[in-house]
Amino acid sequence: MAQSLFLLTLSILPSLTVAIHNSTTGGCAIIRPPRDGGIRYRGLTQEQIRSVQILPVDYEIEYICRGNRVIVGPKVRKLLLCPRVWTSLENGQVAAWPPGPPVEGTMLQYSCLSGFILVGRNSTLCTKLGKWDSPKPVCHYDRHYSGKKKLYIGALFPMSGGWPGGQACLPSAQMALDLVNKRTDILPDYELELIYYDSMCDPGEATKLLYDLLYTEPIKIVLMPGCSSVSTLVAEAARMWNLIVLSYGSSSPALSNRQRFPTFFRTHPSATLHNPTRVQLFQKWKWTKIATIQQTTEVFTSTLDDLEQRVKEAGIEISVRQSFLTDPAVAVKNLKRQDARIIVGLFYETEARKVFCEVFKEKLYGKKYVWFLIGWYADNWFKIKDPAINCTVENMTEAVEGHVTTEIVMLNPETVRGASNLTSQEFLGQLMSRLGGKNPEETGGFQEAPLAYDAVWALALALNKTVGPLKAKGRRLEDFNYNNRDITAEIYRALNTSSFEGVSGHVVFDAQGSRMAWTLIEQLQGGSYKKIGYYDSTKGNLSWYGNDKWIGPGPPADQTVVIEEFRFLSQKLFISVSVFAGLGILLGIVCLTFNIYNSNVRYIQNSQPYLNNMTAVGCMMALAAVFPLGIDGHHVRRAQFPVVCQFRLWLLGLGFSLAYGSMFTKIWWVHTVFTKKDEKKEKRKQHLEPWKLYATVGVLLSIDILSLMIWQIVDPLHITVEKFTKEAPKGDLDVLIQPLLEHCSSEKMNTWLGVVYGYKGLLLLLGIFLAYETKSVSTEKINDHRAVGMAIYNVAVLCMITAPVTMILSSQQDASFAFASLAIVFSVYITLVVLFIPKMRRLITRGEWQSEQQDTMKTGSSTNNNDEEKSRQLERENRELQKIIQEKEERVSELRTQLAERQALRSRRRPSTQNQNHSTPPPPSSQNDPKSLLPPPGYPIPSSENHSLPPSFSNSSNLYQPDSKISRNHCHTSRLQLLYK
Repeated sequence: MAQSLFLLTLSILPSLTVAIHNSTTGGCAIIRPPRDGGIRYRGLTQEQIRSVQILPVDYEIEYICRGNRVIVGPKVRKLLLCPRVWTSLENGQVAAWPPGPPVEGTMLQYSCLSGFILVGRNSTLCTKLGKWDSPKPVCHYDRHYSGKKKLYIGALFPMSGGWPGGQACLPSAQMALDLVNKRTDILPDYELELIYYDSMCDPGEATKLLYDLLYTEPIKIVLMPGCSSVSTLVAEAARMWNLIVLSYGSSSPALSNRQRFPTFFRTHPSATLHNPTRVQLFQKWKWTKIATIQQTTEVFTSTLDDLEQRVKEAGIEISVRQSFLTDPAVAVKNLKRQDARIIVGLFYETEARKVFCEVFKEKLYGKKYVWFLIGWYADNWFKIKDPAINCTVENMTEAVEGHVTTEIVMLNPETVRGASNLTSQEFLGQLMSRLGGKNPEETGGFQEAPLAYDAVWALALALNKTVGPLKAKGRRLEDFNYNNRDITAEIYRALNTSSFEGVSGHVVFDAQGSRMAWTLIEQLQGGSYKKIGYYDSTKGNLSWYGNDKWIGPGPPADQTVVIEEFRFLSQKLFISVSVFAGLGILLGIVCLTFNIYNSNVRYIQNSQPYLNNMTAVGCMMALAAVFPLGIDGHHVRRAQFPVVCQFRLWLLGLGFSLAYGSMFTKIWWVHTVFTKKDEKKEKRKQHLEPWKLYATVGVLLSIDILSLMIWQIVDPLHITVEKFTKEAPKGDLDVLIQPLLEHCSSEKMNTWLGVVYGYKGLLLLLGIFLAYETKSVSTEKINDHRAVGMAIYNVAVLCMITAPVTMILSSQQDASFAFASLAIVFSVYITLVVLFIPKMRRLITRGEWQSEQQDTMKTGSSTNNNDEEKSRQLERENRELQKIIQEKEERVSELRTQLAERQALRSRRRPSTQNQNHSTPPPPSSQNDPKSLLPPPGYPIPSSENHSLPPSFSNSSNLYQPDSKISRNHCHTSRLQLLYK
């Protein structure tokens, strides 16, 4: 099939030129001047043709196809001029657009002077054939000219169609025009005239009528369309002619768009006007959570978008948003599942019956629910039999009971005389007489008639307001044409600031040009609608009658009421553990007093009493931590709880450092001093210096204090609340219990606990290892290290079990407190009993209350009877003997060295003497020296016939004579062989 080479759009330019805007591929063009006498541009491509922007008049463009393609349409185009006679008009004015010679596309607009009437079309267009598309009009003298200048209003009234609102709105508008033209204080020099057509509420028909209004004299200063579909078309096109559009019957929220409809106003409120009333009611009944269900159409979607924005500004949440196209069953089930209580429904009447049939099936009605619907349904809409539903009238009546509707007030309920000097009831009387006795219910647009009446008055007052500003600029209203933006801007400002009392109420426009009006609020009570209030969105006033009724005791809650209930520690458990902790503190005081009082007793002194005192103090601090550990919101206020948290942390931390740190220090130094090899051990001092023990405890305590201070400064503890699964109480109560539990926590709680538990855990493991290593060591400097080892085992096991268990059971306040507190109590009790009770028993049963000075003055009979004293005595003797043996061995080694030196000296002299005198005998000393014949120390003396020892060396006791210490301690020489072994 043949295709066109070019889709060429020509636009006429002021300099008698033609512009080529675009073309298609597959061909080329030849541009030639008149008479073919100029340069030809052959073979131009698409880009080259586009680069030829202008052509003089009478130039031709010839199109040539490439390949097998065929041209559809004229092969040659030539720019022609239309007759210039049409560009002037007697007793009138002609406006050409674009300015310049009348070439193809030039449009002329005609208007007559005052006192003349235009006969014919008010516009004509120059065609490509060089002819105008309509005859030239003429201006005839107007015999009925009264001296007032006429301003024309182009209106579209739907007298038939989907909404025949023009049947009542047209008479209402004509009533307003008659009153305005009679007034001497409003537009005294002008007369308003209405030119109208029947749009049938059809956008297609409205397009043709709009063309006639715009291109037929006279010039219209304002356009007044009716229904929303027609208003959308007119308002979108009017911007091209700089025309103000004022509608009286459009409610679509889509028209509230200043970017799309910059010159649009309407006296019919937008469908979104229901939303401020709904928000006001939500706030009145203290609802902060709502749900919506809508039919998927443009009007309801835009209305819901506006509602969502308004409720967000009011701090109200739309928790559920459901939509449906034809079947609302799934949407209603979702509302039920998500616990929707306050529900806004946006749908037409037929779909409303489907929705509430599903509502009845899902039991989404009653004292727990409130439905908000649109108020323009028929009063008996729920009683109409509908084959699309399978619910009875009784079912529907039960489901819709108590719902609330909002409806825009189109007739002022108050007796107020407004700008027209008519009350709303007087207006209705005059309208009824103008309708000739027609039944209002059978007359289309009867409810909207007050809006059309007030629309004419709003226009008249706005035009009257522009007379002064235009006069100051040297302009007049009669100078208006479709190219004049200044007059349009003045009319726009005047309408935008309109505010007067009309028969439909107070007339004022918002920023989007929509009418702000009153809203009627009704409630279905006992199967019929009752007025319960009015809302004036212009002033934000809610007029409330106070006759609203509810199925329950009052307005339902917007959601299931959740009662927060804190979980507190069992007081019986807290008191019981506190008693044990208090008794433990008393036991710690007794042990501390005992240790301080008997600190001069040698047995107590050998147990390092200052370290034991630290252990007792640490145990008491750990027991004191049980009390803040059990204090919660039941005992203190919420603001004081962080202080309690700090007390828990510091008491437990410092108590552990003192109690366990002192025991760890003991076992550490026992392992360090008394588990070394003999040769290294003897190099150490035999007296354990106390300051080293205290320094070790101080280091451990300083580490804890520093870490706790950093924790408190960087990330202090604060109260956190843990939420649990909601619980339903017994009974038919519309509430849920929200259990809460208070915790001491910080932002990086797990990190801090990991550091603390890791450090303490290493100390516990190291303490267990040291206790095991020193279990067989016996020393008088720290005589209770075995008891310390037992206490370390106890503390380590309890801590390693309790720490993870309490973290797991942190959500169970009783179990967590029981594990933590009882672990503290048991570990402290065991530690105090193991460390102090044996000391008390020993001193009480044996009466060893004397000090160390007193003990040295007494005989050692009592101490020698003790196995431990004997053991220490033998160890002391053993050390002394080892020293003596070491001294003797050193002496023997020296003697051997001297003997070897002498033998070497004699062996060097012997050869020289043999050369001189072969009869010289060897020196007697080399043969008779007994030292040269001794074996190494510790070896038995060999028996030899050739090397018999002299009598002086026959007994080893003669060589190792015991010193005074040995004789004093009654040590027999026979022990030497045993010690060497």
